[in-house]
Amino acid sequence: MNQGIPLVVYPVKDIAKAKMFYTSLLGAEPYADQPYYVGYKTGSQEVGLDPNGDGATGALAYCQVSDIRASLASLVDAGARIVQDVKDVGWGKLIATVKDADGNVVGLMQTS
Repeated sequence: MNQGIPLVVYPVKDIAKAKMFYTSLLGAEPYADQPYYVGYKTGSQEVGLDPNGDGATGALAYCQVSDIRASLASLVDAGARIVQDVKDVGWGKLIATVKDADGNVVGLMQTS
């Protein structure tokens, strides 16, 4: 079951400069501030900065799902191609990414 898009992650080249920009833009300090990820929470939305964007050229929206493996299988059956299989990123969060038929990358996220 889709539960909305609560997470958008931006690939960044300079995490320090990006942190200054997004802190100013969002008017908040990050709740997570690590060399590999900086995260902001604004209401029910999370904005993340990823210095290891794996070649991404734009933001990646993560759709919240209740069963990531079932959702991933359903999307593959609908023609999606897996970019990153289910991965545990800690704190009870699982993520995966797929490409649709037009090459757009979409993220899935399951939190416990």
